[in-house]
Amino acid sequence: MTAAPPLPATEAADPRTEGIDGWESPAVLAALWQSQLAAVAAVGPALPALGEAADAAAARLDRAGGRLAYAGAGTSGRIAAQDGAELAPTFGWPEERISLHLAGGAAALLRGVEGAEDDRAAGAAAGAALGGADVLVAVAASGRTPYTLAALEAARAGGALCIGIANVAGSPLLAAAEHAILLATGAEVVAGSTRLAAGTAQKVALNLFSTLVMVRLGHVHRGRMVDLQTSNDKLRARAARMVAELAGCDAQAAGAALAAAGGSVKRALLVLRGLEPAAAAALLARHRGHLGAALTALGREVR
Repeated sequence: MTAAPPLPATEAADPRTEGIDGWESPAVLAALWQSQLAAVAAVGPALPALGEAADAAAARLDRAGGRLAYAGAGTSGRIAAQDGAELAPTFGWPEERISLHLAGGAAALLRGVEGAEDDRAAGAAAGAALGGADVLVAVAASGRTPYTLAALEAARAGGALCIGIANVAGSPLLAAAEHAILLATGAEVVAGSTRLAAGTAQKVALNLFSTLVMVRLGHVHRGRMVDLQTSNDKLRARAARMVAELAGCDAQAAGAALAAAGGSVKRALLVLRGLEPAAAAALLARHRGHLGAALTALGREVR
């Protein structure tokens, strides 16, 4: 008789919280809170691997103009999809260069889709759509979700740069990835509920990864998100404030420069340095969108 495979650490029961359903509410909340703190701490040992993965991803995306793709199922897939969906409004990352693959499709964002995470064929099809210019971030708490593993395997076979994020050491997803990110969160307060500690660690790790990628690609200047999309009043006000702070001008001048630059913070800052909007756009293009490099070059030209 074949022995059952060992449970992944994320599925184990934590003996410290076995009687949690009989505890008073403050004690339950304290246990959950402590678990969340530990989940954030679990990201710390992964920082070197996250840095290497982000630098490799930025180099691939900068050189080849490919897509940043995410794949996952259930909680892991939803967290991954959220990270990808926020890159366009926050950093101006082109929407056509984001590829989101969630087991069960878009419907799975709002509700569980029965059997979706076991669909290797769907995962393989998602991964096969990626190529050598692309980067895939595949996320699975157990590190062995069939959909996610198949997506990563197919993407890697097609030449995509593949990053695996999992909460179990030695899991197949980490073994198959070029860059393996282990978030060792262990047993959950509620056994198997990886929406808790595992999900928190994944969210933190993805925030760190994607923000570093965007920094490396020139979407951040002096700590500001200078490629944000000014799609509502709050963001338009934020853009004007950014321009005023970075240029050292008043709000009226910042607003006028932004209007001339079509709402682009980067172009507005160059307009305030004396360029026409078209010339500002051309200068940024020559420097691959990096505002600091464009300003340095402009300074040399002025001298």
